[in-house]
Amino acid sequence: MNLDSIKPLHDYVLIEPIEQETTLPSGLVLTDAAKEKPQRGIIIAAGGGKANENGVVKKLAVQKGDEVFYKKWGGNEIKIENKNYLLMREEDIIALIK
Repeated sequence: MNLDSIKPLHDYVLIEPIEQETTLPSGLVLTDAAKEKPQRGIIIAAGGGKANENGVVKKLAVQKGDEVFYKKWGGNEIKIENKNYLLMREEDIIALIK
C-alpha cells in the first residue's frame, strides 16, 4: 500500500505529524521517552465532507497541504510505507496554521 492509494471518506483527514525538535535551546537532547506527542501536522489527504440530517454535504474547512494543530489524543495512528500518519475526523482539528 502506498500513500496515493489512501482516500479518506466523509469528514476524515490523513495527517502527517510534524515531530518536535529533539534539542533544547540549552543544547540538551531529549530522549524519545521525554518527547511530547506531536500536535501539529500537514494534511496529506481529505474526505469529501459530511452529510447533515437533510443529506446536504458540508465541505471540509481544511484541504490537502494545510498545516494544522490537532487534539493531542485525537485520531487513529496508521503506518504507510514505514511512516506514521494519523487518520482523524475534522472535528479533532483545533486550528489552521497560516
